[in-house]
Amino acid sequence: MTNRKRKAEDDEYVAGPDRYGSHESNSSGDGDDRMSASPLNSPALGLRSFQQATPHRQVKRARPNVSGRPLALSRLLETLDAQAMRTVLQSICERHPEIGSEVVSTAPRPSVSSALSVLSNYEACLKASFPFGGSSSSDYAYNRVKHPLADLLDALNDFTPHFLPPNEPQASTSLSFLDGATEIIHRLPTWESFQNNLPKQTAYEEITKAWALVVREAAKRGGGIQLQYGGWDQKLAKHNERAEGRMQSAVNDLRSNLGWIGGPQTPPSSSQTQPEIGSIRQQLFSGSYGTIPPVRVGQ
Repeated sequence: MTNRKRKAEDDEYVAGPDRYGSHESNSSGDGDDRMSASPLNSPALGLRSFQQATPHRQVKRARPNVSGRPLALSRLLETLDAQAMRTVLQSICERHPEIGSEVVSTAPRPSVSSALSVLSNYEACLKASFPFGGSSSSDYAYNRVKHPLADLLDALNDFTPHFLPPNEPQASTSLSFLDGATEIIHRLPTWESFQNNLPKQTAYEEITKAWALVVREAAKRGGGIQLQYGGWDQKLAKHNERAEGRMQSAVNDLRSNLGWIGGPQTPPSSSQTQPEIGSIRQQLFSGSYGTIPPVRVGQ
């Protein structure tokens, strides 16, 4: 038996690369050592990199100690109804007059419908205050409703000047409000006592002055045509009839202004109204309205 000396080529064949360029492992332990020795091939490194790349979402924890605190302004305003909101705003305006002036300048102008709606609410409160049973015109009934009645009359006195010239430039708007306000006065209760009827009498006097003012101003604009075609002479005559003649002075002013523009001096009948209106319309279209007819000598 011959002992052949190992050559270096034999070692290279065992531990060196094979023909495909890969190292052949002699044992599983050597493979594990090579994997552990290379940090780039470690699976734990990839897991740590994924955890660092993904941001951790912060979970909002509950407060350990719960304590009371007032509502924010926006939430507080959501709980207020219209009446409470008006009370708060009015209180602020009274303490700070400059804020009140800004509110007056920026608030929308009240319309006829909105003003009459407010007056109707006061009227509803008045009707709801009447006692059940007994006479509705007695002194007892008056004492039960005198405060709601005073509130209605105060509101009427405050709203009426707002719709009068020169604060209200449109005669149609003024007349529409006065028409609705006069209806409310007609519906006010009549009492057995003369003293209790004085507030209603005063209301008729004030509304009559308002009618007369609007009629005079409307007669100056456009020749008073709006008074003629709006049928306000007939409406005012009906109001005066329901008021038992208390508004006669306003009726007289309206008739005098209608007579100045060529209208009838007396309340027209249904057969006379159409020819009168047609005559004025023809004069307006022909351009002869308001001209003085020639005077014939000897007649």
